Amino acid sequence: MRTAAIERSTGETRVRVALDLDGGPAKVATGLAFFDHMLMQLARHGGLGLDVEAAGDLEVDGHHLVEDVGLCLGEALRSALGDRAGIARFGEAHVPLDEALARVVVDLSGRPWCHYQAPLPPLVLGNGFHPELAREFFIAFSQRGAFALHATVLCGENTHHQLEALFKALAVALKRALRREGEGIPSTKGTLTA
Repeated sequence: MRTAAIERSTGETRVRVALDLDGGPAKVATGLAFFDHMLMQLARHGGLGLDVEAAGDLEVDGHHLVEDVGLCLGEALRSALGDRAGIARFGEAHVPLDEALARVVVDLSGRPWCHYQAPLPPLVLGNGFHPELAREFFIAFSQRGAFALHATVLCGENTHHQLEALFKALAVALKRALRREGEGIPSTKGTLTA
């Protein structure tokens, strides 16, 4: 069973994440409707079972909430992967959404890294989601999940389209990297957890 459940409670946020790498229903409630929409894209196009409940100090802004959801989701991914035996390990996706095009490449290497390149305007989407928060999510997710993540918006004009293409590309790249391809550890080191 490639599943995990993580809870995090701080003076700024309360987050609960349940993740099933092999699919299942998806339910997301963070108080930030656009972020919920992006996490649902991640679940749907990544073939993930995902349940996220989060609350935070949105009166300040969405930063703490988005980052902590990323941390919890990354921790859930790391836990659900176990020793990472039998996974494809690498995944890549180019995903368009109308005029926008995004590319995401992942390596579930056990070594965290995030390169994020998405020059987006500083406008607010939905009920308080700033585009810069996507970068914070990607960094937190990859750091706590212990994987290398390269995310780039290649073109586009509509900010919603660009971010949605980016989250969908993350989903597809992860789905490809998570697929089972045998039984051994896909590394000459013999480990992907150290």
